Amino acid sequence: MNRPKAGCLGPYNPPPMPKTRARPSLVDSLVLLVGLAAAAASGPTRAQMTVEITGVGSQQYPIAVASFKTEGNAPQDVAAIVRADLTRCGQFRMVDAGDSALAEDERVDLAQWRARGADTLVVGSVAHLADGRFDVRFRLYDNVKNAQLDGLAYVAPADELRLTAHRIADRIYEKLTGDKGVFATRIAYVVEFSKTGYELQIADADGANSQTALRSREPIISPTWSPDGTLLAYVSFETHKPVVYVHTLATGTRSAVANFKGSNSAPAFSPDGKTLAVVLTKDGNSEIYLIGVDGTNPRRLTVNDAIDTEPYFSTDGAWIYFTSDRGGSPQIYRMPAAGGEAQRMTFNGDYNISPRVSPDGRLLAYVSRRNDLFQIEVLDIGLAQELTVTDTVKDEAPTFAPNGRLLLYATEVGGRGILALASTDGRARARITGPNGDIREPSWGPFAK
Repeated sequence: MNRPKAGCLGPYNPPPMPKTRARPSLVDSLVLLVGLAAAAASGPTRAQMTVEITGVGSQQYPIAVASFKTEGNAPQDVAAIVRADLTRCGQFRMVDAGDSALAEDERVDLAQWRARGADTLVVGSVAHLADGRFDVRFRLYDNVKNAQLDGLAYVAPADELRLTAHRIADRIYEKLTGDKGVFATRIAYVVEFSKTGYELQIADADGANSQTALRSREPIISPTWSPDGTLLAYVSFETHKPVVYVHTLATGTRSAVANFKGSNSAPAFSPDGKTLAVVLTKDGNSEIYLIGVDGTNPRRLTVNDAIDTEPYFSTDGAWIYFTSDRGGSPQIYRMPAAGGEAQRMTFNGDYNISPRVSPDGRLLAYVSRRNDLFQIEVLDIGLAQELTVTDTVKDEAPTFAPNGRLLLYATEVGGRGILALASTDGRARARITGPNGDIREPSWGPFAK
């Protein structure tokens, strides 16, 4: 499918590429959009996404997660969600805990669990309270040191049991790896059900619990989260041209913040959430601008005849990374956030686009074409070392998890658009597929405040 791409404007014609839904391009396919109708469409029935693990990390923690002892009718299997979270990240090896449930206050023989191959053990309970809420408790044991590592109690309504399970998985992950877990975070992505049916959806990090933020007969591209997770900026073609909107998730209200002459695309929030970097053609060429998050005070940063697009702020706010063909082919550059001289960041290959910087500023992820394959590369900026981290071949739109350990991206498998995960060392991988539609344009949200 030839579809619009964020901020990809101007006369530049990229080299020939295979025809694919996930085709990175520096040219907006506006011709396909002119004839689309403007009426709203009703959405399809929501269904659960599925996760397939395709690779695991080089170091895995052997862990057993016993079924939680449950009193009353709980709508979610908390222990199963915890197991799935830990398995999906590729850093844990699940040891079969059997069918027996173990409450958090039961005495357990940790030596026996160690003999079964589990270095750590999770037990817990779920009790239905009189007011309709659930009391959820867990304990994490170190079977090697014969000690308790963690334990906590939560009280949650029924519709937050899944979130509670993610929070438990986050605590386990942090205790055992030293890094913050991201299972309780959210992702945004676009689903294309037909040429006139698009949805911007928000879901848990595992793809479950999806909700529709926007439904349209026109394409939606480039969703991106504000640093506090309360806003989404994106590009919508509902007026038959690309316009940047900012959407308040709590209320569903939204406003057009970049609707200038020509194309408006590729929004990216500054780290303080007060400013957007956008790509505008209002002066005739594809240039990067800064505007207020309310659409005020546009200020041009780039001034040249090249196509400059896909801006992205570094976490410290010092740099804006972007794609440009100023050197003759699409490559990644960076410039000071206030504008100024640009530095080229990528040198391998003649096609590198869609830059994303890790939260710690150490890694740069991007889509690169090598031997007619489009895959995600990760560059260690300080060491200038590059690594291909994906095993799929039609990849686009990488986005870092807020802890910087995983990348979410869009790809195509079996002719269908899906989401996929890869660890930044390329060892752990998973694929997330939905019940119908092509899934694309992912954006991983921040840690919950």
